[in-house]
Amino acid sequence: MKKVRIGIIGVGSMGQVHAANIRNGKCPRLEVTAVADPYAPNLEKVDAPLKFSDTRSLVESGAVDAVLIATQHYDHTTSGIAALEAGLHVLVEKPISVHVADCRRLIAAHTRPGQVFAAMFNQRTDPHYAKVRDLIQSGQLGTIQRIQWTITNWFRTEAYYSSGGWRATWSGEGGGVLMNQCPHNLDLFQWLFGMPEKITATCRFGRYHDIEVEDDVTTCLEYADGHTATFIASTGEFPGTNRLEVASTRGRLVVEDSVVRWTRAQDDVSEFSRTTEKRFEGPETWEILIPTHGTGDQHVGILNNFADAILDGTPLIAPAAEGIHSVELANAMLLSAWEASPITLPLDAAAYEAALKKRIENSTFVKHVKEVPTAASDLTASFGKA
Repeated sequence: MKKVRIGIIGVGSMGQVHAANIRNGKCPRLEVTAVADPYAPNLEKVDAPLKFSDTRSLVESGAVDAVLIATQHYDHTTSGIAALEAGLHVLVEKPISVHVADCRRLIAAHTRPGQVFAAMFNQRTDPHYAKVRDLIQSGQLGTIQRIQWTITNWFRTEAYYSSGGWRATWSGEGGGVLMNQCPHNLDLFQWLFGMPEKITATCRFGRYHDIEVEDDVTTCLEYADGHTATFIASTGEFPGTNRLEVASTRGRLVVEDSVVRWTRAQDDVSEFSRTTEKRFEGPETWEILIPTHGTGDQHVGILNNFADAILDGTPLIAPAAEGIHSVELANAMLLSAWEASPITLPLDAAAYEAALKKRIENSTFVKHVKEVPTAASDLTASFGKA
């Protein structure tokens, strides 16, 4: 096999972006041989030899070696299970599923040796985040004391939320900023710092928009070694910011505007505090501007890595099985807000699934849609039932 024949399931906005990247030669080891979407105008916008109105027809066509799933969130589980059980390689958009129970159902379907199962966590290709991870894992930052990440540059307007009936609803999207915009940040959070033990969150539902889901979140995360983290996200602030600050025993690290700045302490701060005779001064510091280059290959990088994994056995940048962690963080934040109490991890997946279903069943929210939805799948949002 010289090229991977890939089918794209869901050719709304992101599906069309992926198709264009492959068609324009940015992914030379991939070729789009089929697409599927029940919304005919979407199919008309994509150049592909075969076009299907339903997912299963594409999966069973024999025309593809792999699929890229870019449907509505709940369908990631059902479409993913169908493709995996058919023996296809799978690349799924974020989030891999809406809730942890569905993540487990999806991951459990990945059973075949050599079958590649990846997630579209494209921000893992950013050099500045890769550098932070290296500094942490190499021990150069010492012991982490505190983390603060403010991500309020996900500004969205009312027109955005009214562009599709599935957007910003419990039944269609399964959440708001945590399930649509911040899966990238939540994935990076656990990729860099690991999973916390306890989460306490305040979520505001429809604070800035006429929606029923969260558009403003403030969370405290507690780790086993005692350090804490704060995670703040919103789609209602402008101009927003994206600033990650890490305090450690070797100084302060700040990532902002794709730049990594390290105010490095010459001595370990904890050791210095225990041994110095000084009463107010800290150890000597110096400013380090860590060079990184751009924002990485993003979606194209993940697509090429997916092809390389299939053809050459190259390790994945973002294995789909790791996608459960960002979903668990988002679920725990929402559950903490709903129950007005801290949530201990690992999350009770069944309890969260039941709570989400209850909100769907009891929803009285009326969505005013101005345009026809741009992404859809034939498989229903059935909480993992294919």
